[in-house]
Amino acid sequence: MSATTRPLTYVHSRTAVLRDENIDTDRIIPARFLTTTERTGLGKHCFEDWRYAADGSDNPAFPLNQPQARGSAILVAGRNFGCGSSREHAPWALLDYGIKAVISNEIADIFRGNALKNGLLAIVLSDAEHRWLLDNPGVELRIDIASSTIRLPDGGSIHFDLEPFARHCLLNGVDQMGFLLQQENAIGAYEQRTENAA
Repeated sequence: MSATTRPLTYVHSRTAVLRDENIDTDRIIPARFLTTTERTGLGKHCFEDWRYAADGSDNPAFPLNQPQARGSAILVAGRNFGCGSSREHAPWALLDYGIKAVISNEIADIFRGNALKNGLLAIVLSDAEHRWLLDNPGVELRIDIASSTIRLPDGGSIHFDLEPFARHCLLNGVDQMGFLLQQENAIGAYEQRTENAA
C-alpha cells in the first residue's frame, strides 16, 4: 500500500446517481482485472460489464454514461453499496474513474473501510436524506471534510459522521502506513528511551 494519497479537503461537484441496490465489488471492478497492484489504470474498467455494450461501445442504458452524469465526482448509490468480496481495487477503480465521494444510506462496512483508507470519501446518510439525493440527480453539492457537512444548493446543509482518524488521513493525504511514517521520529525517540531504561 502506498504511504500517501491526495489530500481531500472538500468535494464540489454535481451528483451522478446509480439507484440500483446491492451493487457489489465485482460489479464495480470485475475479478478478472484484479491482477494489478497499481492504483492507476483501473478507471477504464470501472463498472466494465455494465458500462459497455458487447461490442465495446458505451452502453446507453448505464446511468453514468448519460451526458448529465459525465464528469461527476460525487456518486449517489442505492442501498448496500460495495457489498460482496473485499477488494481495494474497488475504491481504486472509482477514484481512477473520477469519483471522489460515494453517498448512500447503507455502505458495506469492509468497502467503506477500504474506501476511506484509500482516499475515497464514503458517506452514510439517513434514508430521507438519501432518498432526496436519489430523486434529484445532478444536484450540485459541496462536501466539506473538516466539518463533515454537505452544503446543498438552497444553502442548507447535511451533517454526516466521519471517524476522526479517517478525517485526519483524508485531510492530510495519508493512509495508515503514511500516518505511521509521520510518527517515525516519535517512535525512534520512544525506542531510544526504552533501550536506555533497560
